[in-house]
Amino acid sequence: MPRPARLLLPGLTSHIIQRGNNRQAIFFEPEDRVRYLGWLGQALEATGCQLHAYVLMTNHVHLLLTGARADSAPKLMQSLGRLYVGDVNRRYGRTGTLWEGRYKSTILDSERYVLACYRYIEANPVRAKMVAHVDDYPWSSWHFNGLGRTDPRVTEHETYRALGNSSTSRQAAYRDLFAQGLDADMLESLRDATQRGWVPGSDRFRREVEAALGRRVEPPVRGRPAKAKLDRETPGAGTLPTLDLLK
Repeated sequence: MPRPARLLLPGLTSHIIQRGNNRQAIFFEPEDRVRYLGWLGQALEATGCQLHAYVLMTNHVHLLLTGARADSAPKLMQSLGRLYVGDVNRRYGRTGTLWEGRYKSTILDSERYVLACYRYIEANPVRAKMVAHVDDYPWSSWHFNGLGRTDPRVTEHETYRALGNSSTSRQAAYRDLFAQGLDADMLESLRDATQRGWVPGSDRFRREVEAALGRRVEPPVRGRPAKAKLDRETPGAGTLPTLDLLK
């Protein structure tokens, strides 16, 4: 049976998770993360992807990115995975893959989901009780998005830019938004959609994504997030003008 098409489309923003094989570690010392980020920067430039948020955990990574072409994100993940795994295997004298099968991904609809995913990603170390505050974790985009520190890999998403007229005002607004935390239902919706391959958002958005991908992207009946209201938005919200490019 063929595998379903990935939830990746040009011009739309995707949340990607890649885990270590059997959920084992993929980073063993700080130098590993430094090298991974270096190759990530090269892959972003080579593939035309824009990275908006990321976090490097011990046994998995989260990326929030927008690809310029249909194959931008797959090429980025392929290049990044090959370079990093090869380097780790050489330096640590190991063989085989680090990764747990295919990476997971979903497409995000509207400002509500994109900014929620920013926070979902960057707060991961706090939820995992690795640190008490996001400031204390060095391997995420929080230091760019929340504190304004230089990170050449990160590009502001248009919904992030709408938070203010200057970088300082955007960072302040984002910190205020971040401090509110994430609604439990939104958190579960984002997590479940990425892991199980469905699209959170309005019915109209999902229909357009289904037409572009040629597959269903609705939440599965079993395990559906409790609050269906997350997927109900005002009429006309979540339209996909960029999907016209695929016709």
